[in-house]
Amino acid sequence: MEPLPRGAGFEFVDAIVGGAIPRSYIPAVEKGIIEACQKGILAGYPCVDFRVTLDDGSYHAVDSSEMAFKIAGSLAFKKAVADAKPVLLEPILNVEITTPEEFMGDIMGDLNSRRGRVLGMDAAGKYQVIKANVPMAEFLTYAPDLTSMTGGRGVYSMSFSHYDEVPAQIAEKLLVELNKDKE
Repeated sequence: MEPLPRGAGFEFVDAIVGGAIPRSYIPAVEKGIIEACQKGILAGYPCVDFRVTLDDGSYHAVDSSEMAFKIAGSLAFKKAVADAKPVLLEPILNVEITTPEEFMGDIMGDLNSRRGRVLGMDAAGKYQVIKANVPMAEFLTYAPDLTSMTGGRGVYSMSFSHYDEVPAQIAEKLLVELNKDKE
């Protein structure tokens, strides 16, 4: 198992030589991996952007079945991911905030407190346009906050940008909470 670049998806490579596993069972291994990756390892979120290479195995003429190979693929995936130190990803938004100039300091401070990364600022008449990347989890309550900071004179728009790694301390806290909920 190996990582792929962000957005590459899942890739299954059949590298079996010499008939270690009959060809009819190889799709079952892939199906087991796909099912396991949909349930994920960390907090039940799906796993993305990785390649699995099937290079060896064995079978028994009497005891082997498609279901056995599907389960073997699933178990191998879970073990490999646990050993690979997986990370949680979170959606990052492109945000544009238009505000009167006198509120720039408050808005910049608020964006920083939301783990936002300011990309630039432009003038638009009496207004300033701030462009930033902000994690979606930090931006869900932004509308009322912007209204209170600007007296209703600020507006914003947002769109999906990309996925990025969740900081370690936040990921730990999230996983502890999710594991508590399972119990």
